Amino acid sequence: MGKRLECLTTELKEFIKDQKIFFVATAMKEGKVNVSPKGMDSFRVLSDNKVIWLNLTGSGNETATHLLESDRMTIMFCAFEGKPLILRLYGHAKVFHPRDVKYEKCLSMFPAIMGSRQIIEMDIDMVQTSCGMAVPFMDYKEDRNELKVYWEKQGDERIKKYWHDKNTVSIDGHETSIFE
Repeated sequence: MGKRLECLTTELKEFIKDQKIFFVATAMKEGKVNVSPKGMDSFRVLSDNKVIWLNLTGSGNETATHLLESDRMTIMFCAFEGKPLILRLYGHAKVFHPRDVKYEKCLSMFPAIMGSRQIIEMDIDMVQTSCGMAVPFMDYKEDRNELKVYWEKQGDERIKKYWHDKNTVSIDGHETSIFE
């Protein structure tokens, strides 16, 4: 059934590459635990123990806020097609903003998506697999295009205003450091 590994195997890297959605979980010492679904070709494996993902503008900025206090993060993938599998990556993460050199270096690894706001890099401490036999089969049709189209219509200035209005403070009232 389940296994614990120190790093990603070639087989698990291929599994990740085929997934259309992943889930990110973070938490501070107090307050809400955040779990967010992510998609849109925004995940990359850099090595056996390092991954990055492109964080897009959304209604909150909880992940970035939580990582300021506690760098713990879990990423989960589920097989909705093919052989059942749940894959969890446990580790410690850092946030890179457009003002950071690392953000600019990594941005070219992803398709250009208007509204990209951060790159999250995670060093993996443990990899865990479990059976996933209770996860339902679901057919992938296509990526949703609404977020991309919406931010393209808004443009850079309105995106920054949105960040100011909606992404500077977490739902628990903590600063997100989106602007410094």
